Amino acid sequence: MMAKIKAESNFKPAGHTRKGAGYYVGKILINIVLWVFSLSCIFPLVWMFYSSLKLKRQFNADVISIPFGNATLQNYKDILGNADYHLSESMWNSFRTTFISIILIVLFSFVVGYILARIKFKLNRPLYVMFLMGMLIPIHSLLVPMYVLFRNLGISNQWYTLLFPYISFGLPMGIFLVEGFVKSIPISLEEAAAIDGSSFSRTLWKIIMPLCRPILVTVAIIQIFSCWNEFSFALVLIQNVHLQTVPLALTQFKGQFGSDYPLQMTAMLITMSPIVVLYFVFSNQIIKGMVAGAVKG
Repeated sequence: MMAKIKAESNFKPAGHTRKGAGYYVGKILINIVLWVFSLSCIFPLVWMFYSSLKLKRQFNADVISIPFGNATLQNYKDILGNADYHLSESMWNSFRTTFISIILIVLFSFVVGYILARIKFKLNRPLYVMFLMGMLIPIHSLLVPMYVLFRNLGISNQWYTLLFPYISFGLPMGIFLVEGFVKSIPISLEEAAAIDGSSFSRTLWKIIMPLCRPILVTVAIIQIFSCWNEFSFALVLIQNVHLQTVPLALTQFKGQFGSDYPLQMTAMLITMSPIVVLYFVFSNQIIKGMVAGAVKG
């Protein structure tokens, strides 16, 4: 009887394995690495924030220390109260350009991506490859040709000038993501809608587009970051200070022989705050859209 009880006490379910100390040490090490990586991403933002609460002399004396008891909002007052910086005007220019660009990128990406995914015609694959090639072209190789072209056409240094390069370089990524996502949608949905008497346009806008919402939101957010932070085209194509975007406006805080780094960090925090908030609000949506767009049907 005692042997039977001992045998039952030593019984282990199938698939059960005892985890040794090495397993837990490995998990601890992995978590430590992840924590260090996360802190390395968060610390620059924290450092910029408390450095913006310092004066220039305080920052030069110690760039790392936290200004306990000596924090000041003078940098924010100087930037927001000085019209010569044109920071609010630059943010409006960036917002207007980014908003219009995103609307057109999302619209064209959806329509073109759907056509390439669903409609079979002779130039389907060549067009798809042509759009993908746009992801491989470095924008810096086109700066001089585009400057000459825009100057000859008389469309440089206008409020709408940056719309053309932003949309052109945003479409390849958008079309690539939408095309892959549409292929994952069963075509039987469209066939059932056609049997019920739904027109092509109604099926496209009322059935397919709502299903593509995750990937369209992903495309929009990715392109918002790209358009808001774009510097090269804005530098080459825009010379009017009243048409400058945010990246160009930030260059005025850097002097030829020295820089007021706390003031510069304050301006960076003000201009990046809308994008940071947007990212944290829609970060889950970005991941879901990217994963869903990777599924091929």
